[in-house]
Amino acid sequence: MEKKKQGIQATNSTMNRIVPHISILTLNVSSLNSPLKKYRIAKLIRIHQPSICCLQETHLTLKESRKLKVKGWKKIFHANEHQNQAGIALPILDKTNFKAATVKKDKEGHYKMIKGLVQQENITILNMYAPNTGAPKFIKQLLLDLRNEIDSNTIIMGDFNSPLTALDRSSRQKVNRETMNYTLEQKDLIQIYRTFYTTKNIHSIH
Repeated sequence: MEKKKQGIQATNSTMNRIVPHISILTLNVSSLNSPLKKYRIAKLIRIHQPSICCLQETHLTLKESRKLKVKGWKKIFHANEHQNQAGIALPILDKTNFKAATVKKDKEGHYKMIKGLVQQENITILNMYAPNTGAPKFIKQLLLDLRNEIDSNTIIMGDFNSPLTALDRSSRQKVNRETMNYTLEQKDLIQIYRTFYTTKNIHSIH
């Protein structure tokens, strides 16, 4: 219990350093092939004004990704190739003055990691969209592959397709609590949302 309390205090300390500088919006957009959908997402981003926006399941090919444009967010990192499935996008607010040092992604469009500086502070953003099947195994392997990149300044966002608690579960999902929580504990990661919102229940809106 004491160890968990120390972990939460450490998380609060880290977040106190990061939060005043940036805000992050994460959305599973469930395909951006429709012009109307692109417009609505761009409008939502402009309304909320996030420093960094993590989008999952864009379903955009490498060529189509250039059509995703948001005024004020010129720098957009993508992870996709030639298929209309999965897909990751990270629009970054121009005023954030983000300077990327390391960028990693997979060809299937399931994750994108950017490591760099925001106002002279190190930060690593990992945006992932786990496959519908085998999500816990995918996440465990991904965290293992990126273990040298993950540190106390890392924020992992996305759609894990694997609930950690009953509150995170939709009607058709099973709770892989033991597998996922064990993976998080091994990597010394904390689920920030559940730390601050212990009873709130929000799912993706398509």
